Amino acid sequence: MKPNHQTHAKEHAIHPIERAVVVDEVIAGYELLMRRMASSHAPGFLEIPITMPQAKVLYLLGASGELHMSELVHRLGVSLSTVSGLVERVVEAGLAVRHEDPADRRQVVVGLTPAGVEFIDHFRELNAREMRDLLQLLDDAELDSVRGALTALARAADRRAASTTRKDPA
Repeated sequence: MKPNHQTHAKEHAIHPIERAVVVDEVIAGYELLMRRMASSHAPGFLEIPITMPQAKVLYLLGASGELHMSELVHRLGVSLSTVSGLVERVVEAGLAVRHEDPADRRQVVVGLTPAGVEFIDHFRELNAREMRDLLQLLDDAELDSVRGALTALARAADRRAASTTRKDPA
C-alpha cells in the first residue's frame, strides 16, 4: 500500500482541504531540505565578498540574461535608487556591466561579465554537488520518485510561464 503522499492524480483526486495540507507539508519539507543543504555548504557562502541583495541582482541576471534597470526594480520590488546602488557595487566588483540600450539610449541594461557568470556557476555547483551527494543516498525507487516529482514540477513551471506569457505579452 502506498502512503498518502505518493498517490497519483489518476488513482484519486485529493480533496481541496487535504490538498492545502499536502502543499504545506511539501513546502515545509523543501524548506527543511534547503536549511540542511545550506548548513553543509555555508562556508562557501560565507566566503563571498558581496551582500545578499547584490547576490539577488546577480541571480536575476544569471537567470534572465541582460535586464533593464526598470525590470530589476520591478523584480526586486525596491526603488530605482536602491537598484542603482546594488548595480554600482556589482559593477565595481567586476561581476556585472551596464550599458545604454541601443534601441533606447535613455534605458540602462545590466548583464553579467564572464567573472559574474563564473561567480553564479560556482554557487550552482555547490548546490548541484550537495544534491548529487544526497541523491546517491537514495535507493532506486526513491531516486525514480524524485525524478518524477521534478518532472512534474518542471511541467507546472512551464504551464505557469505559458499562462503568464498569455496574460502579459512582452
